[in-house]
Amino acid sequence: MNKNEKFVITINRELGSGGRTVGRLLAEKLGVPFYDKAVIKALQEKYRISPEEIERLKGRKHGWWADVERILKIDSGMSIDYYMPKKGDAPDLVTTDEMFKTETLILQDLAAEESCVVAGRSGFHVFRQHPNHLSVLIQASMEHRMERVARKQNITEEEARKTIERVDKMRENYVKKYTGTSRYDTRNYQLVIAADGKTEEQMADLIMQYIED
Repeated sequence: MNKNEKFVITINRELGSGGRTVGRLLAEKLGVPFYDKAVIKALQEKYRISPEEIERLKGRKHGWWADVERILKIDSGMSIDYYMPKKGDAPDLVTTDEMFKTETLILQDLAAEESCVVAGRSGFHVFRQHPNHLSVLIQASMEHRMERVARKQNITEEEARKTIERVDKMRENYVKKYTGTSRYDTRNYQLVIAADGKTEEQMADLIMQYIED
């Protein structure tokens, strides 16, 4: 990846690995925007958006990008480390092919405007044809993930394990359905990082070193 040209870095991660925080820190170090589920959801809720609506908005003279920037400024104060699903939630599942297509178009349009870091959202697949794309996977042992989720959410480690297992299954089903591959297939990534024994800052620095080499 050449950081001197327009680029996109995608961070796919396991719940409890700290990957979302790594993505945010990396974006700060590179001086580029950071996009995740919260931003995409804000855009979808504001516009009740569809692929056709995206094309209409992009055709408006004053436009799409000015509205996107306003949403990003509003949401820039958000500091959620990760989404903690409740029973009955499907945190990373979309219900229709159209919604997946909408999300893909939003991400591709954001990346077309400027360099960025994207957390989750099957970024490794969405940007697989991008000419300047670095795909990263952040994993961790179950023990590491349980401890982090339990500490962040003030729940027991057993409750944390059940949550992790449920989210892992939902995310894998989602990725397989819409990308035809497994999110655990390391062939989808240029860089795989084990979070155990590392801080989020150290992991962000590892990615920076990879980019610089």
